[in-house]
Amino acid sequence: MDANKVKFVIVIPVYNHAKSLREVVLRALEVHDTVMVVDDGSTDGGRDTLEGLDILVLQHPINRGKGAAILTAAKASRRLGMTHMVTIDADGQHNPAEFNRFVSVVKTDPHAIVVGKRDFQTLDVPGLSRFGRQFSNFWLRLQTGQAIRDTQSGFRSYPLVVLERLKLHENGYAFEVEVLVKAAWAGIALREVDISVYYPPGSERISHFHVFRDNLRLSLLNTKLTLRSFVPMPHRRILDGAKGDHKISIWHPLRSLKTLLTENLSPGQLATAGAMGMFLGTLPLVGLHTITILLAAGFFRLNRLAALGTSQFCMPPLVPALCIETGYFVRHGKFLTEVSLQTLGYQGLERLFEWIIGSVILAPLISVVMWCILFMTALLVKRTIRASN
Repeated sequence: MDANKVKFVIVIPVYNHAKSLREVVLRALEVHDTVMVVDDGSTDGGRDTLEGLDILVLQHPINRGKGAAILTAAKASRRLGMTHMVTIDADGQHNPAEFNRFVSVVKTDPHAIVVGKRDFQTLDVPGLSRFGRQFSNFWLRLQTGQAIRDTQSGFRSYPLVVLERLKLHENGYAFEVEVLVKAAWAGIALREVDISVYYPPGSERISHFHVFRDNLRLSLLNTKLTLRSFVPMPHRRILDGAKGDHKISIWHPLRSLKTLLTENLSPGQLATAGAMGMFLGTLPLVGLHTITILLAAGFFRLNRLAALGTSQFCMPPLVPALCIETGYFVRHGKFLTEVSLQTLGYQGLERLFEWIIGSVILAPLISVVMWCILFMTALLVKRTIRASN
């Protein structure tokens, strides 16, 4: 997308915010001449307060949810020839004058979703909002490996092409979490800018967030997204030229390295992911290796397929046997030479203890060796790729 051809519309989804709506729209018009309001089934006459303003107003006959309002705006914005829309909440908590902060970031990275990070250092921020933001931030990092500091902010810039190509199912507040996770999976960068925030006194504050209903929906959504993030299947890339993950196997190491290196991974990143896979694969996490590796790789923003691929080297019997032998030597000063029902059956608990001891010693060593091997091999493969191009 050419940054010089970027066209913005400010979108204000509204549901029963008649008291603050006109002021928010007026402040938006001060910084940008194309403003759209999506009335999501309001019943308080808020639309009537917009008389005389040069804006586009769309209306849902019934309340369908904030996510549905944003998608309605996206379709209308495309018909207007826009490429991006910046959403601003109608309750007055956002300062429309900060619109140009988003414009600056979008022009350097037109395909990115840009999220406004609210300043929560002010004293009037509700405690529930502080907790909700931190909680949601944690799940995003776990599910995508990407970290932003305000996943619940409604002041955002969306490329319309991203909203059009993602498969989104949430209509309410959960939409704003779903779109970030699925965009990150699809290879879209998540960027952020600092913004201010204003919360009116409690008696004047209007919120349509239902603590039980909306938290339940968010919990169900996070459960689904987290379970999907555990599955080492490639996610569909939604932009032209983006490449998805392909099958990674220890039986085809050079082909696997070429595949991973074309996914914008550096040799260092690839080696680190592989070393972590070896480290965790060496530990006696019986039945839990895969899920532990996926969780750790997601949290530390490492390639899951690289980590899982190298962990296959730790499958029984070789690495567990080496760990047990090492642990046995530490305990008894000699190696275990007898392999029988007695030593591996009746003495199974002792062997597990020895496996733990041995893995604590060998896991760091094996992972360092794997890092060196992967790094050097990846450098050679990358040079081969460049030479062939």
